[in-house]
Formats: sequence, C-alpha cells, structure tokens
Amino acid sequence: MPRPRPTTARTPWMVLTGPAGAGKTTIGHEIAARTGRPFVDLDATGEEYYAEAGWSLTRLRDRITAVGRLTAEAEWEPARAHAVARATTDHPDAVLALGAGHTTYTDHRHTATVRTTLRRCPNVVRLLPSPDRETSLAVLRERCWATKGHSWLIDGHDFLAQWLDDHTTERIATRTLYTGDETPTETAARLLRSS
Repeated sequence: MPRPRPTTARTPWMVLTGPAGAGKTTIGHEIAARTGRPFVDLDATGEEYYAEAGWSLTRLRDRITAVGRLTAEAEWEPARAHAVARATTDHPDAVLALGAGHTTYTDHRHTATVRTTLRRCPNVVRLLPSPDRETSLAVLRERCWATKGHSWLIDGHDFLAQWLDDHTTERIATRTLYTGDETPTETAARLLRSS
C-alpha cells in the first residue's frame, strides 16, 4: 500500500477522488464527522472558484445547450483545474471531495496543474467499488441512477466509463480503496484505521 506523502504545506487532511457514484461525498461526511474536521465537496462549493476563471454553472449549461456536453466539459476544464488548486489552499486540514470532473481532463496542461497541486497533499484516496472494471462500472451506474436519476450516458458518450478509465486519478492517489459491499460507515472506519 502506498504511504502518505510527507508535506510541509497546509493542505487538506484527506482528498477523496473517484468517478461519480464512488461514495466520495457520503464517506467524506462520515470521515469529517468522526475526526472533527470540516468537509468540503468541491462539486457543491466550486462556483466561486469557477467565477475566478470566468465560468459559472449557468455558462456551463448554456454551453452544453449550444455545443453539447462533451465539448462544453472540455471548454470548462481550466475552471475545474483552477478550482482544485484554490480549494486545496483554502481548506487546510479539511476532508475534501473532488467530483469526477475535477481530476479528469482532455488537455494535459490542466492534468499537470491538478497533479502538481495534489502532489502536495499527503493523503489522496481514490474510491472504487471493485478492482474489476466491469463490476465497478455496473455498481457506479446503478448508484448514479438510484441517487441522481442519471446514467452518465450523454449524447453517445459514456462519461462514467471515461472517469473510471482515466489513469490520472490512479496516478495522483496515494492509495486506492475498494469499497465492495461495505456501508459508507464501514468504509470510513476502515479508511481511518489505515490513515
């Protein structure tokens, strides 16, 4: 198992990554509650950081309507990378959950920004249901459909598979945790025992 990276900078205590449906928010809340640390979900709080890069969720929705989801997501990449860099600085000692799009980029410059930013963080955990790709994809899709009414199959593109297959999240993580059939409470307890 990879060891946490040493750091002298003030960074989040733990960063959770993974595809949509991996349990980042639920497990993050549980870990934060057990450790008395703040929990920050960048999907929920990123708007102010996107604005600093000239974006908003309204602009994103407008671009999706104009050019489609895939192209709009690519256009939005600079704002997502900026948000990761700012959130890690603004939330020292927090449990920080990064939505799937915050670690997956088509432009290598944005990937490099996020990798450099997260390299300073000693505890970056990638959450997945299973080491088996097909099992993970099926579980993630079922969870996304059950919780959000969304399968992430949009305009003929499988975003969920894209996030799952992107090796960037694997490379930036200090470890990968497979959650299997555990409850979020059980996963949080296991993660804390090994931290």
